[in-house]
Amino acid sequence: MGQWLYRNIVEPGKLPLLLALGAFVVTFLVTRVITRLIRAGKGPFGNVKAGGLHIHHVVPGVLLIVFGGFGAVASSRYGFGAAAFAVVFGVGAGLVLDEFALILHLDDVYWTEAGRKSVEVVVLTAALVGLVLGGFSPFGVNDLTAGELQNRGTVIGSVVVNFVFSLVSLSKGKFRLAVFGVIVPFLALVGAVRLARPDSYWARRFYRRRPRARARAGLRAYRHDRRWAGPRRLVQDWIGGRPDARPARLPGPGPGPGGD
Repeated sequence: MGQWLYRNIVEPGKLPLLLALGAFVVTFLVTRVITRLIRAGKGPFGNVKAGGLHIHHVVPGVLLIVFGGFGAVASSRYGFGAAAFAVVFGVGAGLVLDEFALILHLDDVYWTEAGRKSVEVVVLTAALVGLVLGGFSPFGVNDLTAGELQNRGTVIGSVVVNFVFSLVSLSKGKFRLAVFGVIVPFLALVGAVRLARPDSYWARRFYRRRPRARARAGLRAYRHDRRWAGPRRLVQDWIGGRPDARPARLPGPGPGPGGD
């Protein structure tokens, strides 16, 4: 194990990336445990406030990302400095992405249905970094032979083809396949050849005069969501906690007639 770690992680200069990934995952898990304890009113933890203002943990997360990121840029891939800055960056990234939904909606949706986006982004980020750490290069360049890598036309062609597949997959609403297709060669091809989701740009643009295609796309999306929505919610609840039964009220002029 030690020899494998040295040859595949330390020697190629991937140790900072491994440390950043570890710090990222651990920080997210610890943060979720603490916030769930605060929500349940257990333990010694509590919300951080300054002058009546609730300080979300995305704030120190941003500061740590800035400090760790600039420090990592100024360091080499080897040595204590690179490792230390990588850990700082990973901790900051874990704090920021844990509140990704809050940044996206510009509202405190942490314990609402919309807050599930934070868990999705964290899992997706960890998976992508893990793929990069495992040696996967963007757009499938890692699968080319030494002779092909010397041919710039082959490399450029491989990048362009995989990029087009990812772009088409993204326009069809296949976000996960598009993102992972950047790292895993031709994975985005699956999303590119399948029917688009009915709410995607592709469906609005190309299915507008094709009612049969719209109907098939809607039926396939319904069946897919019905099959996977339950298991996905269970995993998200297990990782990030169950959201509130009622969504948080957005800022507004007040309740309508009849009140709440």
